[in-house]
Amino acid sequence: MKLLIDNWRWAGVPFYLRTGKRLPGRNTHVVIQFRRAPFMLFRETQVENMMPNQLVLHIQPEEGYLFALCRQDSRARHATRRSEYGLRVLRLFRGSFRPAYERLLHDCMTGDATLFQRADMVGGRWSIVNPVLDVWKALPPRNFPNYPAGVWGPKESDELMERDGRRWRNFET
Repeated sequence: MKLLIDNWRWAGVPFYLRTGKRLPGRNTHVVIQFRRAPFMLFRETQVENMMPNQLVLHIQPEEGYLFALCRQDSRARHATRRSEYGLRVLRLFRGSFRPAYERLLHDCMTGDATLFQRADMVGGRWSIVNPVLDVWKALPPRNFPNYPAGVWGPKESDELMERDGRRWRNFET
């Protein structure tokens, strides 16, 4: 799904959401893809082959972050290279870190509502999803884009991104 937020701050910034069952990996992450620079420093680099810089927030199964950057290749004067720099929380805390559900249950028992969603936030999310559900109920899908187990979704999902000159970042677990 592609969403656009109609306000001055997020005007023209697309948000792509993808979810599925029986995908190759079980994970939750947010990928922030930065716009390409208006000019190319290294003229010989094929722009269409370059992945844009990304900030990846890993939510589960292992929390952390990753910066994926395109940088100058030290071995070739006018070439770029992709580098990734990041942190995985479990590796940092080595066993003293509790899984998300354990922390959530602990917070529930101690009355700490910090990690819980407020009712207005939940309502805001349903205000996005309900119109989609209403259309699906009123107009049954003609050509539902199904997909076999073990792949990253239907080809229509990839085509959605390709129309905007983007592609999904798939994570194996």
